[in-house]
Amino acid sequence: MRLSILAASGVLLVPSTPRAPVAPAAVERIATNDNRASAGTLRDGVLTVHLEVREGEWHPDRETDAGLVVRAFAEKGKRLLVPGPLIRVPEGTEIHAFVSNTISQGTLVVHGLSTRGTAANGAADTIQIAPGATRDVRFIAGAPGTYYYWASIGSVAQNERPGSDEELDAAFIVDPRGAPSKPRDRVFVISLWSKAPTPGGLIARAGLLTRFTINGKSWPNTERLTYAVGDSIRFRIVNTSSAVHPMHLHGFYFDVNSRGNGSVDSVFDRTASPRRVVTERTSSGRTFSMTWVPERPGNWLFHCHDNFHVLRNAPLDGTPLPAEQLQHVTNHARDMMGGLVMGIEVRGAAPVQVTRAASPRKLRLVARSDSGSTESSPAYGYMLQDGATTSSPLLPGPTILLKRGEPVSITVVNELREATAVHWHGIELESYFDGVAGFSGRGRRITPAIAPGDSFVARFTPPRAGTFMYHPHADEVRQQQAGLSGVLLVLDDPGTWDPAHDKVLLLTVPRLAADFAKTLINGSLAPPPLDLRVGERYRLRIVDVHTFRPSMIVRLLRDSTLGTWRALAKDGMTLPGDQATIRLSIQQMGNGETYDFELAPTEPGDLRMTVSAANGVVLATMPVRVR
Repeated sequence: MRLSILAASGVLLVPSTPRAPVAPAAVERIATNDNRASAGTLRDGVLTVHLEVREGEWHPDRETDAGLVVRAFAEKGKRLLVPGPLIRVPEGTEIHAFVSNTISQGTLVVHGLSTRGTAANGAADTIQIAPGATRDVRFIAGAPGTYYYWASIGSVAQNERPGSDEELDAAFIVDPRGAPSKPRDRVFVISLWSKAPTPGGLIARAGLLTRFTINGKSWPNTERLTYAVGDSIRFRIVNTSSAVHPMHLHGFYFDVNSRGNGSVDSVFDRTASPRRVVTERTSSGRTFSMTWVPERPGNWLFHCHDNFHVLRNAPLDGTPLPAEQLQHVTNHARDMMGGLVMGIEVRGAAPVQVTRAASPRKLRLVARSDSGSTESSPAYGYMLQDGATTSSPLLPGPTILLKRGEPVSITVVNELREATAVHWHGIELESYFDGVAGFSGRGRRITPAIAPGDSFVARFTPPRAGTFMYHPHADEVRQQQAGLSGVLLVLDDPGTWDPAHDKVLLLTVPRLAADFAKTLINGSLAPPPLDLRVGERYRLRIVDVHTFRPSMIVRLLRDSTLGTWRALAKDGMTLPGDQATIRLSIQQMGNGETYDFELAPTEPGDLRMTVSAANGVVLATMPVRVR
């Protein structure tokens, strides 16, 4: 994977982007597929499906906006679909698939129309179809799970296809025997179209004309989901794009039930403890399934936490976005967000909870400009006021200590020259205080952006001790790169917090474009040593709120050898005993994830903690001295 560099402002500006292909009038219109209906005809245990690949005009934004000419799957005689027709069958079904290639430019290579549940092995997983030809294949569906099939013109890797072939993807679901004939889960296929190559799927600079989509649409045109308080909800996520996506659910934890690679789906032991998170990182070509139960009504987001994957992009005809949609907008969620975002409305009433009345603890969090800040290269930071105590400096953001079960009232004061908002990432709270400007809330009570010189009071009672984060949910790329982010620690008793043994490690993007090839640890490119002592126990809280690196690897090394640590928590959720294991001191992280580890040095020496990109390039190093 190669690194691409951001423009100085960090805002995705594309005034000079080459125009995207314009569809001739004769090209057919592609429909988007919500993955609710299975293709083909199922009779006597055999699914017969006739597929073909054609070119069409796809509209990932509004149907009235500019479109793209791409290749897509269709059932023969039916409309082209993005993503392609869903194949969904019970375990034990035989599938008889006919695939036709109407593309004259080359051989169609189709992957994934073979028995699932076993590792794909070359020719057994591949069908090659000459222009104008049709081939058929018969196979047994295989093990229950979440899978997909995909294609390209010519033999290329899935994550190296040209833009014209990047929508040749479709979900393939195998249900257990005896499953309901009308499953209640939802299948969401994530894809990426790009005008220019995106090596390794890393989107980290201005000028790229792209579309990240969920089931063929980009926010704010993705499907809006509606559920009731107490519903049992299941999603199947299929990442057919070339990028890594840390998928984050606002306001609630969810259980990860399985993870797969398109060929094999590993379902976790139902008798073991659940893998409960608020952010799940999914690599290119990977899948996962999740379940969750909404306990509180309101509007919530499910989105990728790589900020560049949720930016509003320029129109596909190459015209630039108007200035009011680049920053300082009235409705952030509608006008500034794009890509991999889904809106969820939870209806009903929250369960009545009888709690003792308590006066909330009152804090002030002030967003202000730091020294050297300019409009084109902003330097911002948070200042925390807790009674007579004021935090300093502005970078890194102050760590906020809260007590589990104690109400808190945080007045966010905006001293910037632009609007802002604060999201309390991972905290279970009322929707109105979740902090997505223009979206959070319920009915007519919607969270406003905090205008310059104004303030907003966030009220919540943290229900669990853990490691969380806070950051803007308005103009995220610009404001987080400028320095607006911090760690929020919820403790059973903040009075017993021992910073000498409880170490917070905040990973963020540097402010200056010249430093974007590095990563900050606690606001520094050269963090001071971490001083530890033999025989003592330390808690390392690693918090990743980087804007555009969804795949960083943290290691603790002695020379070139990994040590060991014990896992304690993920996303603020304390791990149960069967998951709180001693393991090698290496952790792959995505944006929006937190991990807690216990470290107990047994011998003195000089160690180092490194943060690396997925390709091995070291982005940050912190010395660790054990005495």
